[in-house]
Amino acid sequence: MTLFIRKSKYFHQKEKMMDSRTILRNFKISSLIFFVLLLSIIGYSQKEWSLTDCINYAIENNIEIKQSEINTATYEINLQQSKLDLIPSLNASTSQSYGWGRSINYANYTYSKTIRQNYFQLSSNVTVFQGFQKSNTIKQNSYDYMASQFDSDEMRDNISVRLAYAYLQILYSHEILDVAVNQVEVTNQQINRTQKLVDAGTLAKGSLLEIQSQGAQEEVNAIMSRNNLNLAYLDLLQLLDLPASERFEIVKPNLEVTEEPQLLKPEEVYSYAVMNRPQILSAEYRVKSSDRGLAIAKGLRSPSLQLSGGWNTRYSNREMKTTIQGMDTITSVIPFGEQFNDYQDKNISISLNIPIFNGYQTSSNISRAKLNTRYAENNLELEKNTLRKSIEQAYSDAIAAYKAYNATIKSVKSFQEAFKYTEQKFNVGMVNAVEYNLAKSRLVQAESELLQAKYDFVFKKKILDFYMGIPLEFLKK
Repeated sequence: MTLFIRKSKYFHQKEKMMDSRTILRNFKISSLIFFVLLLSIIGYSQKEWSLTDCINYAIENNIEIKQSEINTATYEINLQQSKLDLIPSLNASTSQSYGWGRSINYANYTYSKTIRQNYFQLSSNVTVFQGFQKSNTIKQNSYDYMASQFDSDEMRDNISVRLAYAYLQILYSHEILDVAVNQVEVTNQQINRTQKLVDAGTLAKGSLLEIQSQGAQEEVNAIMSRNNLNLAYLDLLQLLDLPASERFEIVKPNLEVTEEPQLLKPEEVYSYAVMNRPQILSAEYRVKSSDRGLAIAKGLRSPSLQLSGGWNTRYSNREMKTTIQGMDTITSVIPFGEQFNDYQDKNISISLNIPIFNGYQTSSNISRAKLNTRYAENNLELEKNTLRKSIEQAYSDAIAAYKAYNATIKSVKSFQEAFKYTEQKFNVGMVNAVEYNLAKSRLVQAESELLQAKYDFVFKKKILDFYMGIPLEFLKK
């Protein structure tokens, strides 16, 4: 009976311990599930950036673009001010003065010991004619404003192209990393097979050492590829002005090259681009602005006609008047309102200014304006030539990259077959590790060249599309 009781207590305690362990295990499992779900939610909530997202973010936040917008706003203010300069000016002034001792009263030109005087004045001026300088200034500022807008557009385009290149560099680095990791896995498998062959006496130990050395080198290559990928992400983050610590992933679009590209001829692309690219339009407006600058300089030779008007009055505490009341003569200061009305003076004038000789300043200004016009015209031709050369270069690069891509596909297939055959011979001891590693290195080199040709073609084709006004974007998988 006692033994039964003791056993009952033992099983009861054991059952309690088992319940505690079960609860603890269930708690750990629940916590693990919660943690995994939390990581999944965090990973899911992390946004993947497409190229369009990157471009839109940069346009809204890039400092260089903001600076260009500020510059455009400055030109807009200049344009508004040149229009307002056509309005007549109107100015008012007043002054009050005190004098002690022997002070002159300018109201009646007498001397007084203490005097207080007030003056009030309004004046207006308008330019009737000035060699059309003001109207030309409005046109010049209008052209400068339009040119600055296109300069801002060009800044956006340059940022977009740089972002596209950085985006493609990340995709390229991803694929290079995949190739490097795959090669590490293949080599590790071969190391295991070689170890077994060496243990069985089929291969010499030197072959194992060669394979192990190749494996170590490929691990280094994988590490370097990982570092290049990180650097590619860093370049894109810096273009976006985001900190390096930002959690950032990009969308991996479908960039397969499957058919013969339909590329427009360079002259067709140029015909469209020269009429629409912002750098060309900006240069054209700079030429128009310089023409207006020349017209302004020539306007200095013309007579100018101005119309002006004014009104003024005054008050003095020493302006006296004498009145007779009965037998008494009373002298008193003329009241402020009476002086204000009595001493009003109004005037209007027309002035004509005819330039005769001013030290050849006008001629010098005209000469400088002509040189500015020539400079603007040359800059326009330079921009057109640069655009044409860029299009021709992009077209040639795209064609060459596509041909290299197709040729490299054949090369990769050949090297794959060669490596497969060499690997089979190596496994039975017919070739040594040096020949095996050489075949594998050639395959890796061919795969890298294939990826390089692929992304070079994609980028150059996108540049040609961009010159045709097609937005920079990639289709998602």
